[in-house]
Amino acid sequence: MKKILAIHTGGTISMSQNSRGEVVPNAKNPIAQEATILEGRVQLITDELFNLPSPHMTPTQMLQVKQRIVKAEAAGIDGVVITHGTDTLEETAYFLDLTLPSKIPVVVTGAMRSSNEIGSDGVHNFRSAIQVAAADESQGKGVLVVMNDEIHTARYVTKTHTTNVATFRTPTFGPIGLVVKDRPTYFQQLIHQGVCDLDHVVDHVYLLKAFAGMDGTLFDALNNDQTAGLVVEGLGVGNLPPQTLPAVQRLLDRHIPIVLVSRFYNGVAEDIYDYQGGGIELRKMGLMLCQGLNGQKARIKLLVGLSAGLPQDALQEFLKTAVS
Repeated sequence: MKKILAIHTGGTISMSQNSRGEVVPNAKNPIAQEATILEGRVQLITDELFNLPSPHMTPTQMLQVKQRIVKAEAAGIDGVVITHGTDTLEETAYFLDLTLPSKIPVVVTGAMRSSNEIGSDGVHNFRSAIQVAAADESQGKGVLVVMNDEIHTARYVTKTHTTNVATFRTPTFGPIGLVVKDRPTYFQQLIHQGVCDLDHVVDHVYLLKAFAGMDGTLFDALNNDQTAGLVVEGLGVGNLPPQTLPAVQRLLDRHIPIVLVSRFYNGVAEDIYDYQGGGIELRKMGLMLCQGLNGQKARIKLLVGLSAGLPQDALQEFLKTAVS
């Protein structure tokens, strides 16, 4: 019988609607009481690590989840399921994917409807995640996200709808598998990536989104001794309005690393355009283009690289693509 650790961190999956229809945290996490959900098939060990709405999740707490998993693997656990709020689920999942050296299955799941809503998806997603974590086929696949009977990679999955239960999608590539008849069935294999085994995380890594008519105001607001790094969601394949460039250069003169991705969730950032503010000029200035990640994932990757103390050349190579 497989031993599966369920780490609960809070989120909608652990909340309930009150009499006014407002979704609020519970004093006791109802999903954590589902200890017999697959009784006789897995030994489920429960750890209520946090009870936080996902907007309250920070990289420091992500690191605590990572450390708990490492401890559990050393103790002989066979797989891990993490329940999490959906707003920042993809960021925690990707942080773990970048920092966990483990080969055991690690699966993150959540819910779009609270525990007492009609059509609540929490118990079903939790059950499916346990089934995926307990399957031999799930080993060595990196951190997975299981929602709505689909299996996604932490690297590429993103939340695409504010309320729909089918919100989690993998643009361009699609899910790598499905949960069919209580078993995971895989159709794709993820390309390998390296791991940074962190013991701390840095602060003050920021994310800005470009827009028509943007100037240097927001960039200059980050021009200080505290700023450790910046990710910019550029226009199109990775371009910026020319009015931003002097302020961007001032950040680069401070040796603040700046990563450029596209603000669109399909496709990749590329240095194609050779005009003022185009990707070719931005690359020559010193911005690092990251292909295949959205802004929030690229920020997590920059944060991990900085926390690992990677020198400039290694950091640039680490950030170049989603694969490293």
